[in-house]
Amino acid sequence: MHLFLMGYRGSGKSTVGRKLAEKLGRPLVDTDDLVESQSGMPIKDIFAEKGESWFRDLEARIVCEIAVSAAQPTIVSLGGGAVLRESTQAVLKSTGICVWLSASAEYLHQRIQSDQATQLRRPNLSESGGFAEVSDVLEKRTPIYQKLSDITIAVEGKIPDEICDEIVGCINSDGKKPS
Repeated sequence: MHLFLMGYRGSGKSTVGRKLAEKLGRPLVDTDDLVESQSGMPIKDIFAEKGESWFRDLEARIVCEIAVSAAQPTIVSLGGGAVLRESTQAVLKSTGICVWLSASAEYLHQRIQSDQATQLRRPNLSESGGFAEVSDVLEKRTPIYQKLSDITIAVEGKIPDEICDEIVGCINSDGKKPS
């Protein structure tokens, strides 16, 4: 089964994904990177020029393609909002183990603010931006993350290697969903 890493922007999905892929000997796919590659533009520009709906359509198609056509179990770092569509949720649940990298709005906002690449590549999701946006969007997405999560890892105060070890410790040796 695939390992789908989900969580809000800044939760460490990309970094943990790289470490997990190395540790488990699996390929890694970052859906945000694929969206940018297939569209030929940064996500921030996609939102500005084509809109969020167009972005979500492409993102959903990419997640579905990975889930059903990957030749082997893959580590998939999902964009923070990839879980918003019910059709994508069904694909995630039926083809892999969903790992939620959970953190508080305060922690996520701090990480986003300290990461220049995130600020350059990612659009604001509301007019307010900043902490108010992180808090509001996280509150709306948390029930979805909770519903989909097979494994929940609180990431605050942990280095990526610790998070990776926790995930590996939760996965059954047969690669099936934890019970």
